[in-house]
Formats: sequence, C-alpha cells, structure tokens
Amino acid sequence: MSDKKKVLMYIWFIAGNICRSPIAEAVFADYIDKHDLKDKWEVDSAALIGYHTGKSPDVRAMNTLKTKGITNYVHHARPITKADFDKFDWIFGMDDENIDELNRKKPAGSKAKIELLGSYDDQGETIIRDPYYDSDDAGFIKAWEQCTRSVESFLKKNVH
Repeated sequence: MSDKKKVLMYIWFIAGNICRSPIAEAVFADYIDKHDLKDKWEVDSAALIGYHTGKSPDVRAMNTLKTKGITNYVHHARPITKADFDKFDWIFGMDDENIDELNRKKPAGSKAKIELLGSYDDQGETIIRDPYYDSDDAGFIKAWEQCTRSVESFLKKNVH
C-alpha cells in the first residue's frame, strides 16, 4: 500500500485536459521532482468527457511549459472516472464551474477533497485563466504563473 498523497487536476470544459489541467499537472510534477518528493506525491489530470482522449496538450501549453523549463512532460488526455474520487486525495478544479461539476459527479462516501487550485494562490487569483480561445501564448503563460503559485503554496502547506 502506497503512502503517497495523490492529486488530480480537473477541467470539465468540452475541450478539457489539453490546456489548464495539464499545465497544473506538469507544474506539480516538476515541483515534486525538483524537491525530491516523488516518493510522497503523485499527480495526474483529467476532464469531464473523453472528447480529446489520447491527445497531447495544446501546442501552446507545451510551448509555455518548455519556455518555463519543463521539457520532459508527456501527457495524454483522459476523462475522469468514478474510481478517481477514491484514488485521489485531492481533485483540483480550475474554476467554479469545475467545482460544481465535480461535486455533482462525486460518489457518496468517496475520499477526494474537491477544491479550487487557485484557492492556494498567495496573490488571491482563485480562478485559473482559461487560455483555450486565445490566439497567442499570453493566456497560457498567465495560467502557468497561477498554477505555479498555487501548487507551490499547496505543497508548502501539505508537505510533512
């Protein structure tokens, strides 16, 4: 039995699991790797439906990660499952609609704590920027900045 804490980054939008949630996952994975916490933490990401199942993140998301020094990230979009609500200790939504949908989908008695990832942002930006419809990388960089602050704050509060 693993003692690892498990975190799932979630987005419900139809084009989900190719923008914000993989950025959040990559930032989390990079942080635990750089701080020798891989034996204590595990992270994944998922979306409401399987519209992009198996696809890599948006090229703008990947470009942002590479620009920010995260060069070894690999991800394939997947939908959330009922089992995820018991596998993961936390499921983070990126905005209020994510949280509402997660609370509707959460099976009774499941262990996952559902929270806004941005609730940990020390600058108070609780909603992670959705860059999907942007024509450039600016929104992706903003989402990366928000995810970075939120993930770092969350882990500093929860690493024992």
